[in-house]
Amino acid sequence: MKGLILSGGKGTRLRPLTYTSAKQLVPVANKPILFFGIEALAASGISEIGIVVGDTKQEIVGAVGDGSRWRVKITYIEQEAPLGLAHAVKISEPFLGRDPFVMYLGDNLIREPLAPMVERFRTERPNAQILLAHVRNPQQFGVAELRDGRVVRLIEKPKEPPSDLALVGVYMFDSHVFEAVKAIRPSWRGELEITDAIQYLVDRGFTVRPHVIEGWWKDTGKLEDMLEANRIILDTLEPKIEGEVEASELHGKVTIEAGAKVVRSVIRGPAIIGKGAVVEHSYIGPFTSIGDQVVIRGSEVEHSIILEGATITDIGGRVENSLIGRNVSVYRSEGKPKAFNLMLGDQSQVGLI
Repeated sequence: MKGLILSGGKGTRLRPLTYTSAKQLVPVANKPILFFGIEALAASGISEIGIVVGDTKQEIVGAVGDGSRWRVKITYIEQEAPLGLAHAVKISEPFLGRDPFVMYLGDNLIREPLAPMVERFRTERPNAQILLAHVRNPQQFGVAELRDGRVVRLIEKPKEPPSDLALVGVYMFDSHVFEAVKAIRPSWRGELEITDAIQYLVDRGFTVRPHVIEGWWKDTGKLEDMLEANRIILDTLEPKIEGEVEASELHGKVTIEAGAKVVRSVIRGPAIIGKGAVVEHSYIGPFTSIGDQVVIRGSEVEHSIILEGATITDIGGRVENSLIGRNVSVYRSEGKPKAFNLMLGDQSQVGLI
C-alpha cells in the first residue's frame, strides 16, 4: 500500500498565521501537525508516501525533506489550486498507480492507532474504507448515513444531517476510486468532493466499509481546535527534563527540551518548553506549548501555543487561549503617554484587558 497526504489547503480559518505559513506545519505540542500523519502511515507499514502540495510547497519540502527521518520515501505532487479532495486523488493517479492507498488529511489528528485499520483493509480488501466519528455539529462536516451497518448515503455539510457521523480525514481506497473521481462533476463550491466520489462507489455496488472510531478526532483548521488538540497531545507526554532549571517550581507533566533554560519561574503541566527557549521570572500554565528559541520574561502564559522565536516580555497580564506566531514580539512599552502600539496583519485578533 501507499500513502497520500493532502497538504495543499490555504488555511483561511487560521489567518493571519497562514498567510506566511502552511497550516499543516503549525505545531501541536511543538510538533508540526503534518508529522503526526506521516508517523501514523509509517507505523502502519507504509513506506511510499505522496504529499499533495500547493502554494506552500517549498515550506513543506523544507520541513519534511525526503522522508528519511521516518524511513519512508516522500514524493511531492503539485496541485495547481485547492480544487477538492477528489481532485487531489485524481492528480495523484500517476504516483498511486494500481496500488491501494491510505489518504490522510494533513491537518487532522486522530487518537485511535491507524495500523489495525490499515491491516484490516489490506486483509479484507473492500473497495473503500471510511472512518467516521460522532460529532455535536454534523452540519459542518461530510456526514454518512448508515443502514444495517452499511453506507447508503454521504452528504457534504447538510442543513439537516441524517446522522451525527462525520467523515474523519482518513480514507482507504483501491484503484476503483479513480473511476469515481473522473466521473463526478464539481460541486457548487467548484470542487470535486470526496463525498461525491464515495457516493459514486456506493451507488454502483462497490464495497464501502465504515469504521466508527473511538476517542477523539480533530480537524485543526480553527484556533479553538488547535488549542484543544494541543491540550490533548500534551496530556499524553511523559515528563522529561533535558534543559536547565534554576530556582523554579515544576508541577505535573512538564517537558523541558535540550538547551532550554527556566529561571525563577513556575511551570504547571502539562506543558512543553522547546529547545533553546528561555523562561525567566514567569508563570507557564497548563496546556501550553512554548516553541524553540522562544523568550518569556516577566509574563504569564496559559493554554496557548507560542511558536518559535517569539518574545513575550513584561506584559503585566496573562496570555491565554492564544496562538502567537513565529518571531512575534509582545511587550509592555514604558514610554509616555501610555498607548497601545500595534502592527497587525489582516484578520488578526487582539483581546485587551
